[in-house]
Amino acid sequence: MSIVALDKVTVFGLPQDKQSVLEGLQTLGCMHLIDLQPPPATSVFATTDTVSDAREALRYIMDVKKRRHQVRFESEFDPKQVIAEALANRKKRRETEDKKLFLTSRLEVLKPWGNFTIPAVEDLGGYRLWFYCLPHTKIKALETLNFPWQSVGSDHRHMYLVVVSEAEPQANALPVERTHAGSISPSELEDQLEKVEIELDEIEAERQALSRWSFLLSRHLARAEDQAALGQAKSKTREDDDVLLVQGWMPKRDLNRLEVFVREEGLAFIAETPQPGDNPPTLLENPGGLRGGQDLVTFYKIPGYQDWDPSIVVFLSFSVFFAMILCDAGYALILAAILGGHWESMGKSPGGRNLRMLFAVGLLLAVFYGILAGSYFGLGPPKGSFLAHFKLLNINDYTQMMKVAITIGCLHILLANAIVLYSAADYPGKVRALGWMVVILGGLLMYLGPRTGLSKIAAGLAAAGLVMIILLSSKRKADSIKSFLLRLFDGFSSSFEVLKLFGDIMSYLRLFALGLASASLAYTFDQLALHVHYAIPGLGLLLAILILLLGHAVNLLLALVDCFVHGLRLNYIEFFNWGLSGEGYPFQPFCKKEVNQ
Repeated sequence: MSIVALDKVTVFGLPQDKQSVLEGLQTLGCMHLIDLQPPPATSVFATTDTVSDAREALRYIMDVKKRRHQVRFESEFDPKQVIAEALANRKKRRETEDKKLFLTSRLEVLKPWGNFTIPAVEDLGGYRLWFYCLPHTKIKALETLNFPWQSVGSDHRHMYLVVVSEAEPQANALPVERTHAGSISPSELEDQLEKVEIELDEIEAERQALSRWSFLLSRHLARAEDQAALGQAKSKTREDDDVLLVQGWMPKRDLNRLEVFVREEGLAFIAETPQPGDNPPTLLENPGGLRGGQDLVTFYKIPGYQDWDPSIVVFLSFSVFFAMILCDAGYALILAAILGGHWESMGKSPGGRNLRMLFAVGLLLAVFYGILAGSYFGLGPPKGSFLAHFKLLNINDYTQMMKVAITIGCLHILLANAIVLYSAADYPGKVRALGWMVVILGGLLMYLGPRTGLSKIAAGLAAAGLVMIILLSSKRKADSIKSFLLRLFDGFSSSFEVLKLFGDIMSYLRLFALGLASASLAYTFDQLALHVHYAIPGLGLLLAILILLLGHAVNLLLALVDCFVHGLRLNYIEFFNWGLSGEGYPFQPFCKKEVNQ
């Protein structure tokens, strides 16, 4: 796990060579450009309408069930026409789907009145038909109705009436609003719906036919985006005394490639290490199997360049928290089977490969923890059985489980401070991290060994840590009485974070509480199914199976939500607050996106 070391690179060339220089750097694809121009007075959008339309069209034609064979001859490809046809197809599809939805809803409204045709007003002697849906509880209102009416249908809740009147009855004629049936009969609406269905099939066929241009359109879009990026890059360069300046951040490992490029193009460059006032972007680099942790980290924040990469720690700690919150080996095996069924499909994209490895480790630990807790779909292993020998944790022993959760929390925050101690650049930063480590260690020993000789040593450790923080964590120089007093004030202010530390460690009790809730709910469903089975002979078995399936499905879904929400929260809030000092911004290389295969 590491943050890639960067150098600030400045490339020198001639102004007339700006186009070729930038195209070469774009092909090189390893420089994060620095804007050498003052920011514009008004905001400028990075993409044009053409690029936006192409992106929308490509997304639309690629989202089909089965793509047609891809055309690769650009001589047959007209991007403007394909984009226009795709967007027009999308618009027509939306309009047709809206029409289908309207017709379906109208038929649903008219269904209780049966299949009818509304006669012309002339055929009824100037009278009209008015439709009402009257609840059975209000049927007495018909006794005071002064218009002819006829019931044409009913169900367990409503009676469906047709009232005959020249003008619409007054609003208080019946205690319900009139149903707007319209002038089109259900049979006509069904005919229209049939035509709409056929039209949708034709639109979808046209969309699938357009999918044959996906490859060429994606290449066209990549070229358009490359040109847009090139235009942006031109606005970031500077020309001083007939010298072109292009500046950016580049990984140290790529300097050899840059050196070859400038030698071939007749340019010059200098590379400088970041200075204290610089703010380089952050480029994270992790082994392929552990990049799931990097995805979790960057989802929430980007560590600063001078900070450290928490990706692997988050990968492992999230997996542990996932296991403790799920707290059931049976659930873990079900999820593992689902993951196995989707293993190949998840491997088709980098994000899917990262996610499946994260899930695999988390579920492996969940099976192991579930065995230690002796929980299998809420049930424990029979006494004396093989699995019973591995049950070392009793989730109903609150004292034991609270000690486990508190210990995990202390170790997690202890690790954050240990890494800060190792990576801190200044002495006060190292002393501060060391002081909190001593406080955490002392507090944990006091909690685990109360009323013993160890507790006095632990209390001394905690007090020594606070003294270190009060006296040595300030960055002020004690060169006068005033500065010394201010230094003590800084130290005392920092020591009050012990309250925050206590609250953060208490937050890890959710690992025990949520695991207990999941196991208890699973056990409740098991007992409910058992009672139903014995209480209702015959049918009870079917009901018990339904209770087990539905109950455990709901419980598993809730447990998964808890695993993600609280497993990530303990990393993002508690751990990051103690382990990361600030936030950075991502390294974005100036590179080509053109699709070649």
